[in-house]
Amino acid sequence: MVPLPIIWHICTLHCLLQAQDNKTLLAMLHAMVATDGFYFSCSYDLTHTVQRLANTSPDFHEMSLVERADQRFVWNTHLLSDIATQPELHRFAMPMIFGFASIKQCIINGKSFDWILISRRSCYRAGVRYYVRGIDQEGHAANYVETEQIIQYNGTKASFVQTRGSMPFFWSQRPDLKYKPWPQISSSLNHLDGFQRHFDGQIVTYGKQIIINLVDHKGLEKGLEELFRTLTNRLDNDRIRYESFDFHKECSKMRWDRLKIIIDRVAPEQDTMGYCLLDSEGQMLQQQEGVFRTNCIDCLDRTNVVQSLLARRMLQAQLQRLGVLHAGQHTEDHLEFEFIYKNVWADNADACAKQYAGTGALKTDYTRKGKRTKWGLLMDGWNSLIRYYKNNFSDGFRQDSIDLFLGNFVVEETGRGLDPLHEQKDWKFMTLPIVMLVAFSMCIVCCLTAGETASEMLVYVAFWASASAATGAVILYNGREFVDAPRLVQKEKKD
Repeated sequence: MVPLPIIWHICTLHCLLQAQDNKTLLAMLHAMVATDGFYFSCSYDLTHTVQRLANTSPDFHEMSLVERADQRFVWNTHLLSDIATQPELHRFAMPMIFGFASIKQCIINGKSFDWILISRRSCYRAGVRYYVRGIDQEGHAANYVETEQIIQYNGTKASFVQTRGSMPFFWSQRPDLKYKPWPQISSSLNHLDGFQRHFDGQIVTYGKQIIINLVDHKGLEKGLEELFRTLTNRLDNDRIRYESFDFHKECSKMRWDRLKIIIDRVAPEQDTMGYCLLDSEGQMLQQQEGVFRTNCIDCLDRTNVVQSLLARRMLQAQLQRLGVLHAGQHTEDHLEFEFIYKNVWADNADACAKQYAGTGALKTDYTRKGKRTKWGLLMDGWNSLIRYYKNNFSDGFRQDSIDLFLGNFVVEETGRGLDPLHEQKDWKFMTLPIVMLVAFSMCIVCCLTAGETASEMLVYVAFWASASAATGAVILYNGREFVDAPRLVQKEKKD
């Protein structure tokens, strides 16, 4: 028979483990809900574009918001699961999107109109920068965002939709303490099947796909660009067009005017694609036939710049069609609107970047001011350092927060602690940093302390410097063991 004190001790230990786990899980949820970018509406379906809503039946509009929502963009589906099974409670269930939304009342030529920008982040394959890349087996892309620009003028609505998403094949880029980890392309999975599955869904939803790939044509991004191009050619679908533009090479040395090259190159496609236009009665006057799917390696900084330029070009056509702009006028001529336009698009860039990479976007000085500045370069450097720290030392926790919030990991009442939260680090995790710190400290001490001879001091300094460098090299070599990795559903995230 087990003595009562031992049973009491075991029960107490379990309770302590549960309490600690609950504290960790609550911290994850608090971190998630504290993130800027959650939006809901009691009267308007934020999950659908203007065009999708206009193409639905009257019965669709009779449904509750939670029933008719586009599930790709509903981030509280798991939280609403109990209410969703009870129709009488549907009126209390508000679908919540995650991304960005801005509504601005603008005036051009004395004519007032609403200019709206909405970015909807997909909850499928959701996650943070280095832990979620590429696509999953269902064809859902990481960092997938649908961005819609809407104009409302005298009851008439015009909208233009763009998408972004990670390059749609099986690849990963796990953090390993290096500033830019080398991307790993899967050698075991069928890229073409996943690629086709992704674009089949995109074509059904949006029509023709104009891919704008902004990654480098050399270095660590080269292989990704080549595979993207190869898969597009192998798929041989006339509803997919591939355009590659080496952003960093073309715009090097502050030559940002060269962005006009890619905009002019896809201009005929944009004119053919058009935009959605509804009259004051809600009748469809024209539809957007296709979409631009823009990406860089992160689908953030470079992507934001190009998307804002494409949106501006379409905005020009829409405002002229609505009679807000006169013939020959340009939005750039109206400084008050220009200020609003640039800053809202830059705010959208910052929101998307914070949600995926942990910091505001890079290159937003170009979006806000129309040119690159030295201050902008300094801020980019600072944000890059913050990204490096977060991506290596706090993104595992952020990934777990997302998975817990979305219901990808469900806590069960087992009466014991959660095993994933109690995984022990290898001995190297604590030992090597301490050794490196001691060796580096001794090197500094030897530099500041005079030895009997200069050669003796040099020997000591060389020894401790070598020990410090060697330990640092070992840490870098085993980099993945030192980063903050997700613990709740990490097997699914490793690809």
